[in-house]
Amino acid sequence: MDQAFTCPTALKGGVIKRSIEDVDRIVGRDLFLSEVRRRGFQAVENGLTLVIFCNGDPVRLAAARGPLILR
Repeated sequence: MDQAFTCPTALKGGVIKRSIEDVDRIVGRDLFLSEVRRRGFQAVENGLTLVIFCNGDPVRLAAARGPLILR
């Protein structure tokens, strides 16, 4: 899990992607998402991918096909 959050992109406040299958297999989704929240980041799930915004900036959906599903 540390590898995801210590890569240069994450350290610079960028956006990283991780396979949900890999997250589930390596550390578990609940633990990973807890760490995302602990760091003040946000994550979006799309298909089999987690997109993690490694900064505290607001996340806005610029274009959507239909209603949003919020959990």
